[in-house]
Amino acid sequence: MKRHVPLRLGMVGGGAGALIGNVHRIAARIDGEFQLVAGALSSTPEKAQQSAATLGIAEDRAYDNFEKMAETESAREDGIEVVAICTPNHLHGPASKAFLDRGIHVICDKPLTATMAQARELTEAAKSSGALFFLTHNYSGYPQIRLAREMVARGDLGKIRLVMVEYAQDWLTEPSDSKQAEWRSDPERAGAGGAIGDIGTHAFQLARFVTGMLPEKLAADLTAFVPGRKLDDNANVLMRYAGGAKGTLWCSQVAPGTENGLKLRVYGDKGGLEWAHEAPETLWFTPFGEAARKLRRGGPGTTDSAAESSRIPAGHPEGYLEGFANLYREAAAAIRAQQEGRPLPDPLLVPDLQDGLEGLHFIDACIRSDEADNGWVEVMP
Repeated sequence: MKRHVPLRLGMVGGGAGALIGNVHRIAARIDGEFQLVAGALSSTPEKAQQSAATLGIAEDRAYDNFEKMAETESAREDGIEVVAICTPNHLHGPASKAFLDRGIHVICDKPLTATMAQARELTEAAKSSGALFFLTHNYSGYPQIRLAREMVARGDLGKIRLVMVEYAQDWLTEPSDSKQAEWRSDPERAGAGGAIGDIGTHAFQLARFVTGMLPEKLAADLTAFVPGRKLDDNANVLMRYAGGAKGTLWCSQVAPGTENGLKLRVYGDKGGLEWAHEAPETLWFTPFGEAARKLRRGGPGTTDSAAESSRIPAGHPEGYLEGFANLYREAAAAIRAQQEGRPLPDPLLVPDLQDGLEGLHFIDACIRSDEADNGWVEVMP
């Protein structure tokens, strides 16, 4: 039997005190597909070295910057095969490009980049690279979300009429000088979108993933409720789809009493679906004129895709980390297929460059609409 060897993983950003870096590391370990061997974990050299030592990374593979890491690791016989990008948004593009240019696969946190100019550069780098690029819109990794996607695709809801998605948090209700809040409120590091870039893109991608539909036009009202805040902390968006379907997207980080309130509702002419992140193991399906059906992870009606996204029996809760891990596992399967000259898995459900580009066009369209007194604009001009 062929010995299963974990893929050699590097990480940029995500050092001590960074929530998302730890999430990526846990997700990468869950299925034994990756081993963290190198990192440029902070822009502060001392912190980068300390973080690497804490994580068991050898001193000679703890780098002060991602440029040196990409150059050195690509030249090593045992260099990294894939890198996780866990930095603030403004570094997603430059860091990803540095590794793609050297043939190293990339798993990048969302959004794709901070600007459309960076996105164009990254797109060209990906086209000329032999490496694969993945984006961690992790909510698309949940079993019941994948079940919802399949139900919509096979026509269980009929023709889609309404798509309603929201993502509400309260952690920025008051001014905050925390590290996480500070960079997310800075246009130079977060990009042009505040809440719409941080959580609105998650909501947008979730609706897109489940319905398969991309809105043609939107009208957005962006607000920074906290005085002095440079980027939006609340957004209300109307969406129009081809074929007549209508949608709404609300995202807010100033909604007291909410924690991580991601919710999706989809209605067709035959029935509706409803899912909430804070109860992720349940998908509600209501055929028109019938009682609502509570579809539980691993229960009756579970599809192969949903079952393959689970690790433990129903009733033993799975959630955020496991959804993230599904994307890492699927990225590993694609990387191994490419290394061995096999076709990539089909369907490949882990988000990719195209998903990232659509998210940036969503942010751009929201800003253009808001600047035009909330007028209707094309999403993909």
